[in-house]
Amino acid sequence: MKELYIYGASGHGLVVADIARDNGYENIIFIDDGKNEYPTFEDIKDSNNIPIAFGIGNNIIRAKLYEKVKKEGFNLATLIHSSSIISSSVCIEEGTIVMPNVVINANSIIGKAVILNSSSVIEHECKIEDFVHISPNVALAGNVNIKELTHIGIGSCVIQGLTVGKNSLIGAGAVVVKNIKDNIKAYGNPCCEVEEL
Repeated sequence: MKELYIYGASGHGLVVADIARDNGYENIIFIDDGKNEYPTFEDIKDSNNIPIAFGIGNNIIRAKLYEKVKKEGFNLATLIHSSSIISSSVCIEEGTIVMPNVVINANSIIGKAVILNSSSVIEHECKIEDFVHISPNVALAGNVNIKELTHIGIGSCVIQGLTVGKNSLIGAGAVVVKNIKDNIKAYGNPCCEVEEL
């Protein structure tokens, strides 16, 4: 029987579980370090023969958990929903979750523990660095670079050739028409930097 731990038992974890079932995992065990009925990481850390997927939407927490589980020798599952369309020239690193109806086109590179949420479109030659969250219905034009720990809000779009800096937050529905610096909150159409994070 194919088994999987999902670290995080909230709503995002439930979506990850659906994708895991789509990937043939039959026994899914939620773990969570909160005060609830689920086992904690300490409870399972001696069972590193079972892979882990992350059901955590927060980029910073997901990055910390990545280091924690790797230190204990766990393998990270990369889960890709069967409805996604992914070019054979795409590179996807470990721990990434690709949700239903995502499109990833030629020569794009997707980093570690990235979330590509439902119906997002990643065009040719994009680079999405580690621990990024791309929300539902986001469209990235060709040659876009999203730096690590950044969150792109639901329904946003980024025009071709731009870079969105590290640890930035792009608000829902934003239209990004110029480069965004590191550690910036930005939103609007056209997207404007509004404050430092």
